[in-house]
Amino acid sequence: MGDKRPTGAAGPSGGVSGVAASGIGNGAGHGGGGGVAGVAGAAGTKQSGSAPEPAESAAGAEGPQPTSRRLAALLDLPGLPAPQPQTVHGGEPPYGRYESQGMPGREPEGGPDEEPARRLDLLPAPERLAALDLLHRHTERLARARGLAATLTTLLDSGAELLGADRALLVPVAREGTESHPPLDPATGAGPADTSLVGTGLVGTGLVGTGPADTGLPGGGGPVEPAGAVHGLVGAGWQDHAGHGPMVGLRLDHAAIGALETVPVEHGPFAGLLRSTGRPRQLLHADLATEPGLVPRFREVAAGLGLAACFALPLATEAEGPLAAAVWFYPKPCQPTELQQELARRFTAFAAPLLAGRLAAERGRRATEALRRGLLPDHLPYLPGLRLAVRWLPAGLDHSAGSDWYDAITLPDGSLGLTVGSVSGDGPGAGPASATAAASAMGRIRAALRAYAVLEGEDPVSVLGDLELLLKTTEPARTATAVYACLDPQERRITLAGAGHCPPVLVTRYGANFVETSLSAPLGMLSCWEAPGVELNVERGDLLLLYTEGLARRLGPTLHAGQARLRKAAADAPRELRHDPEALCAHLLGHCLGAAPEAVEATDDLVLLAARFD
Repeated sequence: MGDKRPTGAAGPSGGVSGVAASGIGNGAGHGGGGGVAGVAGAAGTKQSGSAPEPAESAAGAEGPQPTSRRLAALLDLPGLPAPQPQTVHGGEPPYGRYESQGMPGREPEGGPDEEPARRLDLLPAPERLAALDLLHRHTERLARARGLAATLTTLLDSGAELLGADRALLVPVAREGTESHPPLDPATGAGPADTSLVGTGLVGTGLVGTGPADTGLPGGGGPVEPAGAVHGLVGAGWQDHAGHGPMVGLRLDHAAIGALETVPVEHGPFAGLLRSTGRPRQLLHADLATEPGLVPRFREVAAGLGLAACFALPLATEAEGPLAAAVWFYPKPCQPTELQQELARRFTAFAAPLLAGRLAAERGRRATEALRRGLLPDHLPYLPGLRLAVRWLPAGLDHSAGSDWYDAITLPDGSLGLTVGSVSGDGPGAGPASATAAASAMGRIRAALRAYAVLEGEDPVSVLGDLELLLKTTEPARTATAVYACLDPQERRITLAGAGHCPPVLVTRYGANFVETSLSAPLGMLSCWEAPGVELNVERGDLLLLYTEGLARRLGPTLHAGQARLRKAAADAPRELRHDPEALCAHLLGHCLGAAPEAVEATDDLVLLAARFD
């Protein structure tokens, strides 16, 4: 009796190669993953030396459930119908009536509701199990992706491996009511620097967005764009680009994506896939250079980018409708095998509801981020004799349990009040992933502090004392740390007090030193709060740094170690940087983010506020 086990082995990128013989393995296989080319032979082909497979019971018949249906049930995939006999006309493959080279995306004969027989059901059990195992590994990989950016990256990459494709493009549906341009960060003045996506593969790594020097006010460095992976804007704030949202590419740089955007929507690689009704199940262009019916612009762009063939699928759900279309490209004229197409359709059917959930979460996250930004100043005041700069980086909402603030207040006597602080505690919604409730509390406390500063801003101890009384009265379950400083640019005098907060750093021509204010307890922790005030005179060119705990913790393994490294970094900064608060903030923030371990999730907001006496 021959051995029934598959004769092949897992490929280097998770594909299954050489499992069975002829019929399916001659399709495209140009990507890094190898896809499923060669997974199985034609329907009914037996392995050499293998005994014939026992016939599986038809739908509704008694007996054990076929392996493919059991695995599909575990994957929560669409039900597999019982194999149906196919009639092949003139040697035409089963999908030949559905995918015509001249008419890509044409529905099968008999109407749109009549699907062609599935190739997967015609495979012998070992080959079918191998194909479903490959599909399971890719769906599991997609389900484990964290966040929208990682989901998009995994969707394109796994699809490329299943189809043996070289490059890919995801085209989202344009959403109504979105802005024509991404909103600017009011704290930094920068573009869509989505810090919550840092480390996910799109933002903060040079692939999309900005580097560390771009997280603050204008004047930082430009984005760094290494070769490879994914490009394009992501998120729920999609703006309209001639009928679709901004594209996301796999191994396509921004120039290539821009060139593809010049192709008319209804004549490009995803024509019709973004429609709400009447969209085709898939599109296949086996030869972009010679296939009839393509517009000249599409041929021109494809030739310039080295794209010779493409295969596209819609991503849609019944509740949300069309979400996006995914297009995979090949460097040579070819087409994916029937089995590859079937697995890709099943993969996108699994990915569509998952993507819908990621988009809903992203919309909620962006709404909360907009709230948090709206609770902070949209600009810093100008006062003769002082120059200000600020950096604010919020932690991810799913990790943060508090919220930090900063403020700069012009006082009636011509002086300037500066404050930074952090709110935390066990109030309603507090704990991990409670940034929304903490941000609301932060807004209330910051507004109260502004009022107290205007009334008695020249006395920092009184300002913090009044704030502590308010916190115990109205926010009894919360605590806060804060530092408040009154700066007189005419007298070059600083008066400040702190409440359990990190000590400020005073940078002078002699170096950098702490201004000790940490002898007091946080606000709302003791029955009677008291703190000493500190008054000091400064010289022209001296610079005061106020910061929150998040900055220090990203600089060292402990809070005190991080504070020491921050002081040393400020002292060792070049002279020209110490004379410019903008440049010094960018330098310190770049040093901070460069020292932070990549594997550590940021659990605290980061605030850095600098004031220089001119």
